[in-house]
Amino acid sequence: MSTEEAKVKLYWLEQSRSQRILWLLEELQVKYEVEIFHRNKQTKLAPPELEKVHPLGKSPVVTITPPGAASDAKPIVLAESGWMTEYLCSHYPEGQRLVPKRWQEGKENTIGGETEAYLRHQYYLHYAEGTLMPYLVMSLVIGRLKGTDIPFFVRPITSMVANKIFSLFIAPNIKKNLAMINDHLSTSGGAYLCNDQLTAADILMSFPLIAAQARFRDIVPGWEQTYPRVSEYIKTLEASPGYKKSIAKVEELDGKFQASL
Repeated sequence: MSTEEAKVKLYWLEQSRSQRILWLLEELQVKYEVEIFHRNKQTKLAPPELEKVHPLGKSPVVTITPPGAASDAKPIVLAESGWMTEYLCSHYPEGQRLVPKRWQEGKENTIGGETEAYLRHQYYLHYAEGTLMPYLVMSLVIGRLKGTDIPFFVRPITSMVANKIFSLFIAPNIKKNLAMINDHLSTSGGAYLCNDQLTAADILMSFPLIAAQARFRDIVPGWEQTYPRVSEYIKTLEASPGYKKSIAKVEELDGKFQASL
């Protein structure tokens, strides 16, 4: 579709994965609106108003009204970060810069003809949410079994159970994932996951890695030394002009920003 006059709106929720979509929109040089939502201070849940945008009431969500649409036309509603990233990159010219070249010379439109950079890019678009984030969310939830919300007289028992889950399941899987990312960074030919240029996959990977740094230290002590390319990669992402610009935009709109799970 033509994007010249499309109306793009990001539904942004504090302490969510919305910031990286804002970063993507900035990189795509898209004119967009932002509607801000805040979590319930007691439950930490998203407000019910988000369910009017998408049935699951989650964020981020992007709506797009095509140019020339009737005033009462329903917009396109995009949920799931990987899907909205693919959609936006395929429709906006700057998206070509954020997606590696797909085909090897002479192997266009053939099975196995894709470049290694493109294959990695597509993998990480879905890996960020499909594989890495579940372990991080699990660590957050299980970690609460050791928190002050648990009555003190049962906390020793719940803490023992939590520590067992961390040692037998969460920590080994976090280590395995960090090792894979470290290896891919070592063989990408640049400072990023796919090559020597920032891609949309790097933008999606920014949230779980940047937000989970402190959690990594608790789960895998000394992870920065064990997986130095991952540590260096996180610093590269944090220093990216687009990342800084997206943070400044959030602070302008909401007054504060904190990358945390």
